Amino acid sequence: MAIPWRPRTIRMRLTALYAALFGVSGLVLLAIVLAMVFRSPILATFSSSTGGITRPAADGPGLPQDGSGPLSPEQTIRSGGAVEVSPTWGTVQALLSTSVIGLVAMALVSTLLGWIVAGRVLRPLRTVTGKTRSISERNLHERLALTGPRDEVTELAETIDGLLARLESAFEAQRRFIANASHELRTPLAMMRTSVDVAVGKHIVPKDVTVLAGKLHEGLDAADRLLEGLLLLARAQNSGALGTGTGNTVEATAVELPELVTSVLKIRSAAIAAKNLTVQQELDAATVHGNAMLLVSLVDNLVDNAIRHNEPDGWLRVTVARTDRTRLVVSNGGPVLEQSAVDRLGQPFQRLGADRTSRPGTGLGLSIVAAIASAHHGRLVLQARPEGGLCAEVEL
Repeated sequence: MAIPWRPRTIRMRLTALYAALFGVSGLVLLAIVLAMVFRSPILATFSSSTGGITRPAADGPGLPQDGSGPLSPEQTIRSGGAVEVSPTWGTVQALLSTSVIGLVAMALVSTLLGWIVAGRVLRPLRTVTGKTRSISERNLHERLALTGPRDEVTELAETIDGLLARLESAFEAQRRFIANASHELRTPLAMMRTSVDVAVGKHIVPKDVTVLAGKLHEGLDAADRLLEGLLLLARAQNSGALGTGTGNTVEATAVELPELVTSVLKIRSAAIAAKNLTVQQELDAATVHGNAMLLVSLVDNLVDNAIRHNEPDGWLRVTVARTDRTRLVVSNGGPVLEQSAVDRLGQPFQRLGADRTSRPGTGLGLSIVAAIASAHHGRLVLQARPEGGLCAEVEL
């Protein structure tokens, strides 16, 4: 069954409503006029311009009271008589056609006026929609601050401003909690590591205890890496106002992205050699205005992820391209991945399948990359390669 066409915007619906209301009211008015025409005769009064004796109308049109016969039109006019004339079908047809043409013309005019008036009425709502769409987690400090008369639209804008204020408070509280908890947990972890080192170093302990101490060290190192990742993630999220001049602004400088990629690959050369990976580089000249420390972490996490989840004797490709925006692409080989699972990797603590237990890592690397890219007004796009492996693209 075919679905009838419906207006897609409020402006179109309001215009259609205006036109429909005008059409209905016009038809009702026309029906009333025609009913009056058909029910009541038209009284045409002819008066003599020269005066004279007025003769009232008799039982029939133009009949004198003395019964001498009907008066001619000329005699009726001369005598100043009043004659009742019933409308003919031609008169009614002309009236009807003229009324319909006028009604159609006014309906078109009312539709145009309705479109203009609806646009003016909805203009503040479009302003609210545009400003709300431009606000994200990076600029929750912004407000709509809609001016104008106190009406439903301004109340809606104030409601949205209140919601943005609550969201900003919630985001700030979450980021402060992550940062403060990470700082506070570092102290007991350091004490635990020191206690284990002192206990093992000062006393002769059985081999089993030494093995247990080694495992405890591994756990403490993993906790340290997790805390370091959480601190970096909180720092990246708190720099959402990078370059906006607000209180959360992180110092921004000009960073040469190809040089940064080269230095990161040099630092990771041992891990690359351990897996015997082939590294391909296509580095165009590109300068990024941003925080150098965060950008180093972005590239390092991308390269580390490509190495960690690669196969032995595999390959790794890093590309820097400059068009209207700077694009950093890190691709690697590996097993075939499901795109639905890859789409979740930009969230904290998300790893693929058995990687949660079989491989070291915190599950924060790509979420840190996404946060840093967002802080630099960019985005992270992850694509599962059909041949296997992952392609991570960052636009800055």
